[in-house]
Amino acid sequence: MKLLSGFKAFISRGNILDLAIGVIMGGAFGKIVSSMINDIIFPLIAALAGEADFKDLVWNIRQIGVNADNQPIYASMRYGNFIQVTFEFLIIALFIYVFIVQLVKGQARKERKLLEEKQRQEELEKANPKPVVVPEDIQLLQEIRDLLKKESTK
Repeated sequence: MKLLSGFKAFISRGNILDLAIGVIMGGAFGKIVSSMINDIIFPLIAALAGEADFKDLVWNIRQIGVNADNQPIYASMRYGNFIQVTFEFLIIALFIYVFIVQLVKGQARKERKLLEEKQRQEELEKANPKPVVVPEDIQLLQEIRDLLKKESTK
């Protein structure tokens, strides 16, 4: 029972929930970027370069034999998928960088506005100081003191 309540307290913390939301959003963001790359960017590159799919790019290093149908078997390096995955990584990294930069700039702008507002408020308070409100009992004691001083000087 203690383990269950401890787990509930752990999972209910704000940073754990934020992490879970971030993982879910990151997965969805990855799918969006992959779709953009595979469905928009690579077809444009294919139109320019003449290659329809980078995943199928292969460099046959040398023939190492033949199969049962007498077709050559090559020792090959499949570099196309590496190019595609690297390109996806670079685009995801670019989007994250732009997002973080905008987030930091927005936060700095917000903090700067708060600081300016605080400075404006301080300037207003200096220019128009609030009158000091003296409680009635203190005011009565001050009047008695002043009367006693006046009587003692006579």
